[in-house]
Amino acid sequence: MMNSPALVNIRRLLLIQASFAASGSGRMAVHKFTPMKEARMNFYTQQHKHYCGIDLHAQAMYVCILDQSGTKLVHKNLPTTPEAFLRVIAPYKEDIVVGVECMFTWYWLADLCQKEGIAFVLGHALYMKAIHGGKAKNDKIDAHKIAVLLRGGMMPQAYVYPAEMRATRDLLRRRCHLARKRAELLAHIHNTNSQYNLPEIGKRLATKSTREGVADHFPDPSVHKAIEMDVSLIDHYDHLLKEVESYLTRSAKTDDVQTFARLQSVPGIGQILALVILYEIHDIRRFPRVQDFVSYCRLVKCAKESGGKRLGTSGKKIGNVHLRWAFAEAAVLFIRQSQPGKEYFAKLEHKHGKAKALTVLAHKLGRAVYYMLTREQAFDLQRFVTA
Repeated sequence: MMNSPALVNIRRLLLIQASFAASGSGRMAVHKFTPMKEARMNFYTQQHKHYCGIDLHAQAMYVCILDQSGTKLVHKNLPTTPEAFLRVIAPYKEDIVVGVECMFTWYWLADLCQKEGIAFVLGHALYMKAIHGGKAKNDKIDAHKIAVLLRGGMMPQAYVYPAEMRATRDLLRRRCHLARKRAELLAHIHNTNSQYNLPEIGKRLATKSTREGVADHFPDPSVHKAIEMDVSLIDHYDHLLKEVESYLTRSAKTDDVQTFARLQSVPGIGQILALVILYEIHDIRRFPRVQDFVSYCRLVKCAKESGGKRLGTSGKKIGNVHLRWAFAEAAVLFIRQSQPGKEYFAKLEHKHGKAKALTVLAHKLGRAVYYMLTREQAFDLQRFVTA
C-alpha cells in the first residue's frame, strides 16, 4: 500500500507544493510555474469516514470505497445506473464523499448526489493525469487511485456546474459549434473560387440575398452542385441559429438579466458574447481574485522556470476555451465599435505590435469584466482607456 504508484505520485506532488512555499537558494530544484499565484490547484481536503472513487463510463462503472485507514471495503464493477450506485453505497451513506474524473458522463451522478445529500467531487482531468500516472492503467486501478486521492486530500477539483443552467450552457456551446460550421461553409465557397482561379465573387455572402445565384459563378457542373449544397446548408444553419439565439436570449433574461445587460455595456460585447461570458462563468464569486478569473479564461501565459532558467510555457490548455474565444472576439470588436478604443489600441500596437496588443487588450477586457461583475457596475470606457 505504501509503495503504490498513486501514493508515490502524491508524495511527489506534496514535495512540489512544499517547494513552492519555500524560496531561496539551497532548496530542491523543481519546476516552478511563475503564474501559480494566478492558477492555483484547488484540492478537496475535507475528511470523511468513507471515500468512494468511481471510474465512470457510459455502460459500466468501477467503484472503490475506502475507510479512514485506507482499507478497501468495496472494489467492483457495476452497471451505470442510479439503483446500482445507491445500493453499493447504502451501508456507508451516512458519511461518504464520491469522486469521479471530469468526463462527459458525470452529470447524472452529480445531480443524484445532490438530491441524496452526498458530497460529490469532480476531479480536474488534466491535473489528475499529472498526479496519478503509472505503467498500469485500467478501470479497477483508476477507481482505487481516485479513492486514494480523496482520502489523502489530494483530489484536484473542477467546478461542478449547477444543473439549473447547465443545459442552457451546453445549448449555447452547440450554437457556437454550428456557427463555426457555417463559417467553414462560407470559407469553402471562397476557397473554391480561388482554387479554380475564377473572378472574385465580389460580394459578402453573410446574408441570404447576397448568396442567391452564387453557384452560377462556377461553370463546372460538379463544382456548381457542391456550392449549391454549401448555400443550402448555410441557409438551414441561419434558420437554426436564429431560433436558438432567440431562445438563449430569453433564457438569459430569466436566469440573470442584470449581468446580461451589464456585459453588453462593454463596446464590442453584443448578445452572443454576453451569453457566452454569462453562461461560462455562471457565478463570478467562484473566483476569489481577478488573477484566478483571467487564468481560467486563458488570458495569461504560464511561464515555466527551473533553477532560475526559463523553460518556455506550460499549461496552455488549462482553462476555459470558450471564454478565451469570447474575449479574443471582444477585443477585435472593441476596436471596431469604439473610437476611444481604436485610439487606445493604436498606442498598444505601437508599443507591442499588433498580435501582442490584441492579447493585452483581451486580458484587460477580462479584468474589466471581473470587476464589473463583482462590483455590479457598468463598463466605464473613459476609465478603461486611461488606466
